[in-house]
Amino acid sequence: MVGVQARWGGEIGVGDPAAEFVRAVYEEHGEALLAFVTRMTGDRAQAEDVLQETLLRAWRHAGRLGADGRPLRPWLFTVASRIVVDEHRARQARPAEVGAEPLEQLPAANELDRAMESWQVAEAFRALSPEHRAALVETHYLGRSVAEAAARLGIPPGTVKSRVYYGLRALRLALEERGWAT
Repeated sequence: MVGVQARWGGEIGVGDPAAEFVRAVYEEHGEALLAFVTRMTGDRAQAEDVLQETLLRAWRHAGRLGADGRPLRPWLFTVASRIVVDEHRARQARPAEVGAEPLEQLPAANELDRAMESWQVAEAFRALSPEHRAALVETHYLGRSVAEAAARLGIPPGTVKSRVYYGLRALRLALEERGWAT
């Protein structure tokens, strides 16, 4: 632990009684404390961070801990447990981090506008009579000619033309009533 950087930037050096105390604590309790924290966290790297933080707190309280004569191990294990619990609570308090994948699934602004327009057109389309709707579906949505639509619907081509014409007028009116200017 010679030359270990403390979190606030100070250096723990040789000859410092607190540093010598922490070295002795680490030599005596470090292995058991690391095993305990590793079992708690399930992650060796996180356990090492907790061990380091525990030893840093022991260093901060070295004068009080070394002087009172009570066993040190219960204090170390309690501090380590509390650090693990505090870190767990801190992670739970933050929203879960996500990558960029969910953002890629969001529709772009123009896609959202297009979806809203499609919804409005579908609503207006449902307001048409079934005959007008069928003629428009055959000619405009399915791309059939007037003759093909007439054959599929079983009506004369002139009737298909008339239904398409009046169906488009009714669709335009329905869209205008919903606030969509054409």
